[in-house]
Amino acid sequence: MTAASAPHASTAIKVWDPFVRLFHWSLVTCVILNLFILEDGKTAHEWVGYTASSLVVARLIWGFVGTKHARFSDFFPTPSRLSRHVSALKRGEHLAYQGHNPFGALMMLALMALVLALGATGWMQTTDAFFGKEWLMELHEWLANGLLISAGLHGAAAIAMGRIERVHLVRAMVTGVKQHF
Repeated sequence: MTAASAPHASTAIKVWDPFVRLFHWSLVTCVILNLFILEDGKTAHEWVGYTASSLVVARLIWGFVGTKHARFSDFFPTPSRLSRHVSALKRGEHLAYQGHNPFGALMMLALMALVLALGATGWMQTTDAFFGKEWLMELHEWLANGLLISAGLHGAAAIAMGRIERVHLVRAMVTGVKQHF
């Protein structure tokens, strides 16, 4: 099915493989732990951050060798894909995508970049060269706030787009199956 063809309302499409779903919810858990539960700078916070960064690296690899909808080639937000998506939205159309739509793909890549940047700046703070550097601590905090805002937008967009496109997007990230209603 192409982006332009809409599935029948009762269609169920297997989209997210077990690795993608495990990655997603493990990363969500890491982010929640480090933003709201674990104390900054403590060992547990550091290890959860390293785990989050490792998850992203694994997902990046899976983006090249994984299943069809996990591969970047299936959803990478190229200028033409973004342009087609924006044009359709301007016309009041909502194209059906089996995997990520171009905006969802942009958000996914931005979230992964933020997690990697947080991992890098967090690690840098443990080195002799950067330990105690105020600018680096502030950058790490800005990145964390950016991740929090972006994750909130991501969640809200998944709920809103699910309603607009009449598909259970959140459920799909649990079951792996996009079910239209």
